[in-house]
Amino acid sequence: MDLIKAIKLSTAGMRAQGTRLRVISENVANADSLPEHPGDDPYRRKQVSFKNVLDRSLNARRVSVDKIQYDKGEFEKKFDPQHPAADENGYVKVPNVNSLVEMMDMREAQRSYEANLSIIQVSKGMLNRTIDMLRQ
Repeated sequence: MDLIKAIKLSTAGMRAQGTRLRVISENVANADSLPEHPGDDPYRRKQVSFKNVLDRSLNARRVSVDKIQYDKGEFEKKFDPQHPAADENGYVKVPNVNSLVEMMDMREAQRSYEANLSIIQVSKGMLNRTIDMLRQ
């Protein structure tokens, strides 16, 4: 039945967006993590990429997490000569996490998650109404 297929596809979307939300929360939690020693790198931002996977049981393509990779962006530096990881000029590398970008990504993932949840709720309601009609 196509409604069951819609529910399974939406579940895959929710699972993928749930992973994305977990990675975003890890980025936000580590946005202020600094290295411990001079020359060490601070926390590096992670990003999730998705791929389409052919689900033969559904005869449809569904979304899946392809990989979680590190953002290759440069680290910024802040002047803090008292910090133990400061270089000879007094600068410390800070994570390449921009909280504003993370919040925008979080809202996008949240909206996608909610859209998939809505599809499941609508499909479930349609199935229940169909069953009720068949009982009469």
